[in-house]
Amino acid sequence: MSVRHTLRARRGAVAAAMAVTLALAVGGCGGDSKDGKSNAASSGSQSKSASSGGGQQPGSSSPKSDPTVKLAESTGQGGIVLTINSVSRDSGGFVTVSGQLKNPGSENFVDTSGWVGTEKDVLASGDSVAGATLVDKVGKKRYYVLRDTGGKCLCTMGIVGVKAGQTVPFFAQFPAPPNGTKEVDFQLPTFPTMTVPVSG
Repeated sequence: MSVRHTLRARRGAVAAAMAVTLALAVGGCGGDSKDGKSNAASSGSQSKSASSGGGQQPGSSSPKSDPTVKLAESTGQGGIVLTINSVSRDSGGFVTVSGQLKNPGSENFVDTSGWVGTEKDVLASGDSVAGATLVDKVGKKRYYVLRDTGGKCLCTMGIVGVKAGQTVPFFAQFPAPPNGTKEVDFQLPTFPTMTVPVSG
């Protein structure tokens, strides 16, 4: 091949590469969607939500419940009022019970030791609601609060007392009863048993 043909081939390759680069640059700038927002803006917002931890893992923290919903309510030792706000199945094969412990009295309530239960396995949970159980009367099974590999309950911990007028939210997670189970009995030591519906 002559020098003239070699130069022409090189010029053609360079021109083609420049054309591709220019087309990509123009395509990147003009990528507006029909609603007038650019792809760059939407991808920026997606990366922001991903970095801020928008996708919460199941069981990683206390689930949100609507405190205005009262599935059941009872009064226990010291006049503490236990309210169940939700009992819901989760995709991970467990049931989460969420509620509140309220002290409507004028004196602080400090004896929460009964709530942790008597099982030796849950002592690592400290002051908590690890003593809670669910009973499926139809299936004739009792479910205990789930625990992590360190023996700590998957429930609210650190409840050392409830001050006068204070309301403390709580949650506890249990293995899920069969899908056909529509209601369970919730039991927390020092409180009467409450029958509550299971959603989900």
